[in-house]
Amino acid sequence: MNKTRWAEKTLAITGGTGSFGQKYLDYALTTDVKRIVILSRDEFKHDSMRKLYGDSRLDFRICDVKDYDAVHQYLKDVDFLFHAAALKQVPSCEIQPFEAAKTNIIGSENVLRAAIANEVESVVVLSTDKAVQPVNAMGISKAMMEKIALSLAKNQSRTRINVTRYGNVLFSRGSVLPFFFERIKNKQSLPVTDLSMTRFLLPLRDAIDLVTHALFSNSTGSLFVKKSDAASLKTITDAFREFVDPSITTNSIGVRPGEKIHEILLSEEELSKAFESELYFEVNDSYQSNASLPAYSSNSTNQLNIGDLWTLMKNQTEFKLYEQY
Repeated sequence: MNKTRWAEKTLAITGGTGSFGQKYLDYALTTDVKRIVILSRDEFKHDSMRKLYGDSRLDFRICDVKDYDAVHQYLKDVDFLFHAAALKQVPSCEIQPFEAAKTNIIGSENVLRAAIANEVESVVVLSTDKAVQPVNAMGISKAMMEKIALSLAKNQSRTRINVTRYGNVLFSRGSVLPFFFERIKNKQSLPVTDLSMTRFLLPLRDAIDLVTHALFSNSTGSLFVKKSDAASLKTITDAFREFVDPSITTNSIGVRPGEKIHEILLSEEELSKAFESELYFEVNDSYQSNASLPAYSSNSTNQLNIGDLWTLMKNQTEFKLYEQY
């Protein structure tokens, strides 16, 4: 990455105290960025991160994306924006779907309109594989967020707006891997839904590369997806038995409301408007492909075996927190 592109620039991150925000800070603070505005409702994490980083370039602001006036105020003089604030937990959104709508749809429109009003140079909206052919409230709300972002991108020229979409990020907050490690630490069985279930598994570093690629793209109104490996729940549980504890047991809890057996990152219809490179897909209405491709799903991409999965996990910085298990 060309780190000089950040010189004299101000970056804002909504939901900036989450897994993505903290990981992106580790990268952004190695560049010549002038200022980073961290927008989040989590006062405790603001304080913890302020002490952890101790960098004068960080500007922490308590902000709820549902409050347009606050968002508009804090995006003044911002050049780049990552919109990561969201309700992401499928079960929680199933119980309170309107909360998902208020944050992920209304809140996202607030952020995007405030960015346009402040003439932010480039905006990247972070979405999820659950937005494709959605079956749960979280996915539906994220799909609507994408539609709003791409519509606003087409109807104004001051601000570049692009969307990124990815699946499960290894060791992110809410990921199954830290959950399983915690269960093993406490000598508990691993609750599983359906062992045939597959999920995309993306290293957090790859998520950083994806959103940076989209941020500095000359495109607007595009959807970017990074090619990703996947694994079945059976492979994941077998890897824990193989490399952590062969006596690990599982108990079946069944598929939870709103869950899919396989996730999809790009539908067949989207792939008909996609440009494919070695690492990425870029979907834009201006593209037209003659290829007829099946949906890019977690059971059609490269499937990791037990050894490959464990190697991938061990190569993550976050793995060191669980090595003792």
